[in-house]
Amino acid sequence: MAPTGNDPIRPPAVPDEPTGGPLFARLLARLSGSGRGAWALLTERPISLYAVSVLRIGYGLLYLVFLLREFPYRDEIWGPGSPWTPTLARQLFDQTGWASVLTLSDSRIYFEGCYAAALVVCALFALGWRTRAVSVLFAVVVTSFHARAIFMTDGGDNLVLLMALYLVLTASGRRWSLDARRLRRRSAESATGRWRPDVAPRLRDARHTLVTAVHNCGLLVIAFQVCFLYGAAGLYKVQGGTWGGGTALHYVLNLELFQPWPALSHWADGHAVAIAVAGYLTVLLQVAFPFVLFGRLKYPVLTMLLGMHIGIAVLMGLPLFSGAMIIADTVFLPDRFYVAVANLCRRAVRRPGAPRAASGAHAGSVPKQGSPASLARSRP
Repeated sequence: MAPTGNDPIRPPAVPDEPTGGPLFARLLARLSGSGRGAWALLTERPISLYAVSVLRIGYGLLYLVFLLREFPYRDEIWGPGSPWTPTLARQLFDQTGWASVLTLSDSRIYFEGCYAAALVVCALFALGWRTRAVSVLFAVVVTSFHARAIFMTDGGDNLVLLMALYLVLTASGRRWSLDARRLRRRSAESATGRWRPDVAPRLRDARHTLVTAVHNCGLLVIAFQVCFLYGAAGLYKVQGGTWGGGTALHYVLNLELFQPWPALSHWADGHAVAIAVAGYLTVLLQVAFPFVLFGRLKYPVLTMLLGMHIGIAVLMGLPLFSGAMIIADTVFLPDRFYVAVANLCRRAVRRPGAPRAASGAHAGSVPKQGSPASLARSRP
């Protein structure tokens, strides 16, 4: 029957769609894209290779200097002649679960051999020789000395211990190391035609993905640890009345236990306004630190934190703690910063009239991290 002019025009029937279907699909697609981006960031390229190299060099040298500084007192602190004898230490380990290679024997010869080996391990770790294996040995050394005299440790020792364990996960030997130098020579030999055995491509790519993911996760754990440390310290200070009143540093400077130079501490304590401002600024920097890491404001914050830690080392006599914190802060500097500093130092030491280096190998940009195949050949 033909429709008449009075009949209403009905639109074609459309099947019912579930409520929120297009919105749910867009949200799912967005989440899927974010997940793929996060996975690619985690597994495709190791990040901050120069930063973890600075951590390796810094903590290796810091602990080496620490062991050399305590060398005359090694027996009283960690050796068989310590008031905290190896027997007492082993009894404590049974309760706490700690372990130390220093308590495996009560022999003085064994202890001296362990101390000498610890010095060698710290030096090799700082130099980046066989970094994968030496990083494990460095963690064993730090853990052993920390556990052996655990009642004499402070915040600096705790931070060095945590960083030694985290650095085992990272590829800290990719830059500024003997491993990197050896791999550059090996790459040059491969380019000249010398035969090198290689593993199957699938196995190589899987190894690259695994090593890259572990490295990036370890780096994120290090960054989170430093942020948590600063944030917790700042929030703890906020709860104290002396920090709120601006008098906390006054009491700190008058503690005899933390006065390596009493005259300097008394001179600093005489500037009441500066001491109060420094106390408020310390709390502000520590609380704000986790929130300024994704902008340029982090550079002046890191600079002020550097000055704060230098002041702690000089006025309070805590060089190990200050050194550990300064080294930890360098993880937040990008690779381009370290490349620029390296190029600046290279130009400063270049002799007058020497030919300029080619603009390929030593350019100011960060070297490419490479594809999975090339990264597998450039790993220590």
